Amino acid sequence: MSNVENLSPQIIRQVTKELHELMTDPPEGIKVFMNEEDITDIQAYIKGPADTPYAGGVFKVRLCLGKDFPQGPPKAFFLTKIFHPNVAKTGEICVNTLKKDWKSDLGIKHILLTIKCLLIVPNAESALNEEAGKLLLEHYNDYSQRAKMMTEIHALSLKAVKSMDLQSSSDGPTAKKHAGDKNVAAEKKKLLKEKKRILKRL
Repeated sequence: MSNVENLSPQIIRQVTKELHELMTDPPEGIKVFMNEEDITDIQAYIKGPADTPYAGGVFKVRLCLGKDFPQGPPKAFFLTKIFHPNVAKTGEICVNTLKKDWKSDLGIKHILLTIKCLLIVPNAESALNEEAGKLLLEHYNDYSQRAKMMTEIHALSLKAVKSMDLQSSSDGPTAKKHAGDKNVAAEKKKLLKEKKRILKRL
């Protein structure tokens, strides 16, 4: 549901300005693109940070600005499936910045950087995915292996994202088609099948 009609023209101008700045000068590892028809629906790609189980993958996230924005925080979701303590199975993200620590002067850039930081330092204390939180605390290697496998199966590859037209709102599966020739795709399919089988056994 769009909340554009609930936001003041001043807020709309402010959000538009910030989105344009983010698109022309993006933070490292983050690429933002906006929905021209609905400024309250913001989507971005976040590159999995190095030395984390998410490295090598690119994750699509969505921010939904509510009618009380910026007094109230936006809702944030991962559109790409991810195994992470602070991300529910529905994709909803739980982070203090978007809850009790929210301040109306925190911008879109700050939120996206916070989500990226969450990939580097997960917080098992406020886990939405209890299984991931438990593994993170008790069996880090199992957690890491599981998160890596989910990244390989579901996250976009850097190559796929580079070959996409980011202005279009194409989702993961269609983007993946550009990633290489048919042989590579067939080989990848075989590997993914194998990984999914392993995941089921875990």
